Amino acid sequence: MKKVTFRSIHYYLVKYFAIAVLIPTIILSVIGTIIIYDQVINRAEMKTLSDLNSAKEIYRNKISFIESVARLTADRGFIISSLIENKSDTLQKELFNTLNSEKLDIFTIINNKGIVVSRGRNSASKGDTLLSDKYVQRVLKTGKSVSGTEIMNADQLHKESPELAENAYIKIISTPKSKPRKDSFETSGMIMKSAVPVFNRNKELVGVLIAGVLLNKNYELLNKIKEIVHEKEIYKGNEIGTETIFHGDLRISTNVKNLDGSYAIGTLVSEEVYNKTLEKGERWVGEAFVVNAWYLSAYEPIKDIDDNIIGMLYVGLLKQPFNDILASTILIFLGIAVVVMIVIYFVAITLSNRITSPLQILEDAANRFAAGDYKYKFTIGRAPREVHNLAKAMNYMAEEVETEKNKLEEWGDKMEEKVGERTDELKKIHGQLFRSEKLASIGKLAAGVAHEINNPLTGILTNASLLLEDLPESDPKRNDAQVIVNETIRCREIVKRLLDFARQTKPQKTTTNINSLIENIVMLVRNQTSFRNVNINRNLAENIPDILTDSDQIQQVFINLILNASDAMPNGGVINIQSKVVDKGDFVEIRISDTGSGISEDNKNKIFDPFFTTKDNGTGLGLSISYGIIEQHSGSIYVESELRKGTTFIIFLPVKIKSDE
Repeated sequence: MKKVTFRSIHYYLVKYFAIAVLIPTIILSVIGTIIIYDQVINRAEMKTLSDLNSAKEIYRNKISFIESVARLTADRGFIISSLIENKSDTLQKELFNTLNSEKLDIFTIINNKGIVVSRGRNSASKGDTLLSDKYVQRVLKTGKSVSGTEIMNADQLHKESPELAENAYIKIISTPKSKPRKDSFETSGMIMKSAVPVFNRNKELVGVLIAGVLLNKNYELLNKIKEIVHEKEIYKGNEIGTETIFHGDLRISTNVKNLDGSYAIGTLVSEEVYNKTLEKGERWVGEAFVVNAWYLSAYEPIKDIDDNIIGMLYVGLLKQPFNDILASTILIFLGIAVVVMIVIYFVAITLSNRITSPLQILEDAANRFAAGDYKYKFTIGRAPREVHNLAKAMNYMAEEVETEKNKLEEWGDKMEEKVGERTDELKKIHGQLFRSEKLASIGKLAAGVAHEINNPLTGILTNASLLLEDLPESDPKRNDAQVIVNETIRCREIVKRLLDFARQTKPQKTTTNINSLIENIVMLVRNQTSFRNVNINRNLAENIPDILTDSDQIQQVFINLILNASDAMPNGGVINIQSKVVDKGDFVEIRISDTGSGISEDNKNKIFDPFFTTKDNGTGLGLSISYGIIEQHSGSIYVESELRKGTTFIIFLPVKIKSDE
């Protein structure tokens, strides 16, 4: 097996194959974990709500049990007769025995005037009135039993029994995230209470029997809830289920334990739960940190007989088991991912070897081809169809390259012979490109200069003309004024040429016959004084097609070249004008030759430059303007000249059926 090296094809095959498989695996693992977690948490919350409903039912059953004990006792004839006869000691003994056997904390009987006749837990406490008690008031008013939960203050508890007052006392412990409380201890007690009427044989109400159980530090009810709901299930040494009864936000009875193993009596509920359950009266369900661990918790408000919220009933499931399930799930998915990655690695290596072995042969062949060995032939063994096709293509390519190489070598030998012949032409092209760039930059400069000079020249010419008109013929200054006018007019003509050179207006092309244009120009200039000793010969091809040009601009070029030819032959000579179609009919060639003094080699590269002239009174703009016009017609202009043998200007204009500009 070949080693996977960085940047090798093995590396990329393994890398991308792993990405293609591993990323979906990871995504599915994450999605699966989230779904499983949500399902587990949702089911746990449903279980918590079910447990809370069960706890509420057990809580109600306990109140119903207290009411049943009170009813059975109130219906006993012995109790009724003792109450009527006001036998407090006899009643106390009976109440005490029932209280102990039924595990009650309060068992008190009063007459129909609200006076306490006897208390089962405190024989010495009697004779006081309980008319202010809401339960007693309702029973005396309706003659029906009343049961529920009530808060009793310390004095009331002390009358029932000093032990109850002592059990009700709870020191408040500061708890993180709880709502701040100013008091440091609680003395009131939370009572599950029932008040039943006592009737004589005539169905007359003769008294009220009150029974109750103190919830403060009472673990019997919670243990029963835990036994029924959670079956005392243990997870890693911790009870999986917890229950708590709150007096307001204070834990007065709970099986939640502190780190030291003691019950978390006196701790407070979180402010979030306080606000929703105690303030708004709504059930709270969710994850909560209870004392020292996270629980899936549910809180339900506890209300008194007037529907006022006085406490809460709490049921919670330890969250650690669900976290462990999630962790196990993640580990399983990670294990799967690792196994998949290992499998991917070996599969990718195996597959890449099948591909890279023939590719190595191709690489070696390519290196030999790169070194120039095009005669090398190679074959591929077992490989994919595409690799076989590539091998055939490379062998064919090598044959073709060898053939083309031989042809190129032959062509190169021939080109060496022709390079010398084309050197002059290349120099001309280079010079033309250089002139185009220079003309563009000088054109911008010329436009600025011309505009700046034109206004003052107009002022000078106007004032000089007025001055000339005012001077008499005999005034010697008149000649000086005439010189100013003439030279100013000459300057204005130079400025006009500058502006013409700078504007380089876009040609307005129409169909033009070059031969007709040349004939008209010859007719125009041949009678001028400077052409009296000059013969103009025309050799114009008959097959010249009409082409698209700006006839005025092209006429300006031809006139300028013919006038320059005349100026080059002050003592007379011959101007030859020739036209013909060249380059397979793509261009019309116009040659204008003279037999004048010719142009030196140094000046031939300068004649199209603006302001370059060999004439005493020339502006040096004529040939520059002509060059720009030909260039705007997508043509070209060249000069051939030799000192004392004359000069030839060669113009090429493209043949176009339709204008595309």
